[in-house]
Amino acid sequence: MKTNWKTELPLLLLIAGMFLLAAVSWSTAPDRIPVHWGMTGEVDRYGGRLEGLVAIPALGALVYLLMLFLPRIDPGRANYARFGGAYYTVRAAVLVIFAVLYGVTHLIIRGVQVDMPQVVGLVVGAMFFLFGNLLGKIRPNWFVGVRTPWTLSSKRAWTKTHRLAGWVFIVGGIAVMAAGVLQNAVAVGLATGVLLVGLAGATVYSYLVWRTDPDRVPPAGTLPSNGEG
Repeated sequence: MKTNWKTELPLLLLIAGMFLLAAVSWSTAPDRIPVHWGMTGEVDRYGGRLEGLVAIPALGALVYLLMLFLPRIDPGRANYARFGGAYYTVRAAVLVIFAVLYGVTHLIIRGVQVDMPQVVGLVVGAMFFLFGNLLGKIRPNWFVGVRTPWTLSSKRAWTKTHRLAGWVFIVGGIAVMAAGVLQNAVAVGLATGVLLVGLAGATVYSYLVWRTDPDRVPPAGTLPSNGEG
């Protein structure tokens, strides 16, 4: 899949903007910057300027590069052209999440009262909701989507599993957003349970669909090579 640098420009500007904000804020930022919050919204860990101002932009840049170049080494790279728009949306959404959390951190540094756990719940839940709407557009590949031995060896299993997983992510995203608003252990546990049980169910479902697919192939590496019994 060729890289279109015109469409990559907004993502690059987003990363550059985070690094620019770090540089501009360096001299006025406090020595101790909040980097982790408890469920109650209170800061439970502080970091220095390097961690507080540079960690998120650096991680965002690393994830961007990783997701940009993974298709080049994917054995299923020919399929990326068929879901390029969905894949770009996923990459953009991940960077936007980094940027939002980074921006909120700077607001807190400047004394603005922000409920970080609530922001995280809403942003992450929205990400799951978005991914759920995109999963049905993802075509077989080795890095993105629900990759089980059965979805990777049956187009039918891939398609049906991703339709089911899409709904799991949509419902799970709504549950995570609700947990972010409610901020209690029960809500967080329910949201986590919805995602874990849903994904476990999708994994089992992928196997069941694979078993009934007449066009399935054995998962890679399950057949003996020549000369082996």
